[in-house]
Amino acid sequence: MSGADAFAAVADPTRRHLLEELRRGPKAVSELATGLPISRPAVSQHLKALLDAGLVSATSEGTKRVYAIEPGGFLKLNLWLDQFWEG
Repeated sequence: MSGADAFAAVADPTRRHLLEELRRGPKAVSELATGLPISRPAVSQHLKALLDAGLVSATSEGTKRVYAIEPGGFLKLNLWLDQFWEG
């Protein structure tokens, strides 16, 4: 994971939406952009922020970049949140 802040990355509602979509399975940028009120380049910028925070991974499939959830990237978020649930 890079130095990007995972908490800042998930603070944005569009990025949370993208994470929810990716939770259903890997998707290309074009698939993720469908139905969103922002441009495909804007979706790519949001995905870059999630990638920099280690929350998603990207692979090339031909001319497409396919993004998927990176479960290990959520460890820091989980550890921090868990402290509020432990008795």
